Amino acid sequence: MLRFNTLSDAHRALGLPLPKHPLISMINGSSVRSELLQPTDQHVLSFYKVSYKPKLGGKIKYGQGYYDFDEGGLLFASPGQVIGGTENEDSVCSEYTLLIHPDFFLGFSLAKKISQYGFFSYATNETLHLSESEKNTIMAIFKIMEEELNSRLDDVSHDVLISQIELLMNYANRFYKRQFITRKIVSHDLLQRLEELLTGYFNNELALNKGIPTVQYLADNLHMSASYLSDMLRELTGQNAQQHIHDKLIETAKEKLSTTTLPVSEIAYILGFQHPQSFSKLFKIKTNLSPLDFRRSFTA
Repeated sequence: MLRFNTLSDAHRALGLPLPKHPLISMINGSSVRSELLQPTDQHVLSFYKVSYKPKLGGKIKYGQGYYDFDEGGLLFASPGQVIGGTENEDSVCSEYTLLIHPDFFLGFSLAKKISQYGFFSYATNETLHLSESEKNTIMAIFKIMEEELNSRLDDVSHDVLISQIELLMNYANRFYKRQFITRKIVSHDLLQRLEELLTGYFNNELALNKGIPTVQYLADNLHMSASYLSDMLRELTGQNAQQHIHDKLIETAKEKLSTTTLPVSEIAYILGFQHPQSFSKLFKIKTNLSPLDFRRSFTA
């Protein structure tokens, strides 16, 4: 598998001149499309990538799946992700592509903050679909950065570019929150499927053999990334995926404590806990009662 360790590696693979700055590059697809090559083999990036692909159609391999560009959208990739293996390569050329090496952030607070933006670990079917006004906002930022990189770089350029990247991240964060809200039909279907998945997991005592369900387990069964699942749930319900797991776990524990005579330790094992003390601690945090005190409230 190809690995692009530097921006120069990526530019060479695309058939472009070397970047003017070794750590950041803005590729305007509309101006170089005739000469732009698309790597047909899977490859790994050692830098961040943000690209806007318009409504052009075609598919591109990204991780273990394919992303369909019939609708277009803003795609984010972080260092270490696998990209490549395109179908109909010419039609998936990005309108703009921003490449940023992690070293570009050194000395700035964004060096730590960049990893906190969950959309860099979203799957390809969780791309950011922009409205026309949102697209204009993103394009304006891209053009400012393009102009800055194409002009004479000076000792202020780094600060200007960092501020524009942070602005881009903040707008992307805002637009994703809008996307969670506007796609309510999909979101409500997700909540129903999540509830059914957790109910089946505990009712069928899968936890007894597999342990407490993980966020990754839920994400895999719902066919989305763990980050996107948690962010969507937080926006819709105020709770992330882990909190939903705990709520269902406590709900199931209450049912067993109030309707059976099973020892607390056995209930803990059925729910996936290796140590009953861990179950009792979580139960008390969530209910302000110990499991035994909760059971006594039904027998008093």
